Amino acid sequence: MPELPEVETTRRGIEPHLTGRRITGVVVRQPRLRWPIPDSLPRQILERRIHGVDRRGKYLLLDCGDITLLVHLGMSGSLRIVENDSPPRLHDHVDLALDSGKTLRLHDPRRFGALLCFDPREGPHPLLAELGPEPLGDQFDGDYLHRQTRRRRTAIKSLIMDSHVVVGVGNIYASESLFLAGIRPRRAAGRITRAEAFRLVEAIRAVLTASIEQGGTTLRDFVHEDGSHGYFSQQLRVYGRAGLPCLRCGTAIRQVVVGQRSTFYCPHCQER
Repeated sequence: MPELPEVETTRRGIEPHLTGRRITGVVVRQPRLRWPIPDSLPRQILERRIHGVDRRGKYLLLDCGDITLLVHLGMSGSLRIVENDSPPRLHDHVDLALDSGKTLRLHDPRRFGALLCFDPREGPHPLLAELGPEPLGDQFDGDYLHRQTRRRRTAIKSLIMDSHVVVGVGNIYASESLFLAGIRPRRAAGRITRAEAFRLVEAIRAVLTASIEQGGTTLRDFVHEDGSHGYFSQQLRVYGRAGLPCLRCGTAIRQVVVGQRSTFYCPHCQER
């Protein structure tokens, strides 16, 4: 599914088209997404001005004053900016027409996405309330991660993929970050040293930053808001490379299952 870098890439792509614009029309063709779109949503956001586009984890947040529109892309969703009179395609479920003559269009073949709204004055939406810190934010540092690992038997890869601990470190990025930090993915989190926690935080930051700069990882269903694909997959060091030589040392990359997810690592570069 689209991960944090893909969502951030989308946010950056749509933000210039949305900020300062007024919503002049709302068309809901298919309300049955992962959570049904409320019948009241079109009335709540119609004629409101969008003050900004933020991101929390994998959620996009459209700031409309005392209403915030929450968007999740699910497994196959994408957002595009199209002309107001552009005919919808199959799986184009929602349109937000803007006073610029453009439309923000939600495309979601599998319908695992979401389009909800809430009043931010009443606190965060329940989907956001228990999320951990942002991996690129100041709250996520080596001391924090080391505290989170104490007395944990769970695999370190599963821990950094737990959105209650830190948001947005998906399966691909977890494998890549652990490789960069030289840590085996199945190692018990409680055995991670403070120095390793600092190294892992820096690796997570580096991997996610590089992916955002290159437009996200090319996944089967992920496309940018303009329809183009991400390119970070060209830089993957271990993910999806089982049996191939490590790009650093030449040792064959191994594949295991951690937390029911395919996981890749180099047994030489990740000795511990």
